[in-house]
Amino acid sequence: MHQLRVAGAMLRYDDAGPSAGDAVVLLHGHPFDRTLWRPQAEALAAAGYRVLTPDLRGYGASDVTPGSVPLSRFADDAAALLDHVGVGSAVVGGVSMGGQIAMEFHLRHPRRTRALVLSDTSAPAETAEGKAVRNRLADRLLAEGMAGYAEEVIDKMLASYNVAALPDVAGHVLGMMRATDPRGAAAALRGRAERPDYRDSLAAARVPALVVVGADDAYTPVSQAESIARLVPDATLAIIEQAGHLPGAEQPERFNGVLLDFLRTHCPAA
Repeated sequence: MHQLRVAGAMLRYDDAGPSAGDAVVLLHGHPFDRTLWRPQAEALAAAGYRVLTPDLRGYGASDVTPGSVPLSRFADDAAALLDHVGVGSAVVGGVSMGGQIAMEFHLRHPRRTRALVLSDTSAPAETAEGKAVRNRLADRLLAEGMAGYAEEVIDKMLASYNVAALPDVAGHVLGMMRATDPRGAAAALRGRAERPDYRDSLAAARVPALVVVGADDAYTPVSQAESIARLVPDATLAIIEQAGHLPGAEQPERFNGVLLDFLRTHCPAA
């Protein structure tokens, strides 16, 4: 594990694969940490890519910034990570909130974006109802902690049938959620509630995008992935069967196959 200081916080990250390889940044969702991407980091590193997987500020081993952390802060943290390791541009991907951070990165740093990987995410701005829900959840997590919330949502984070079918995966996901600092989770929820609409920037994208979704995602269903894929001029849509909101964890071999095919086509390893 490596570290860098950005905007008042010490951030931790993993750096796998050859240092001269084409860089891929993978951003986890809420409320997880960088280990969510371990199956992808191992597969991509073995294929010759350099894989950077940070703990977002407030998550995992990274410092907490309390209050509200906008997606722009997370995106600029990713840009600072690229600066830190001496990489000019990268494939930037994420799942759920991480996918929205990837879209924010593309919006703010288009010349540093070689391609996008958008997994189980959504592009429109938050609705008024959604803002209220996220802010109420932030209040609840600060008051009660993460344990009850983790138990409530595990069968939505994973396809419900995978909670029992994949006990090691379910245990890992539950462990990440329970270990998240409520202050970090709440700050991200408040910032995410104020996110902009990414549809115009996606429609104007000049980079390829892989849009991935679990066939049984309860949070961001296939229809949302299809909408994103229709927006991006050069998009590839992949639906992962037998998976929910976290297909990279639930079906890593299928997810990795789709991801490697996309990268070999659009960003072949040096």
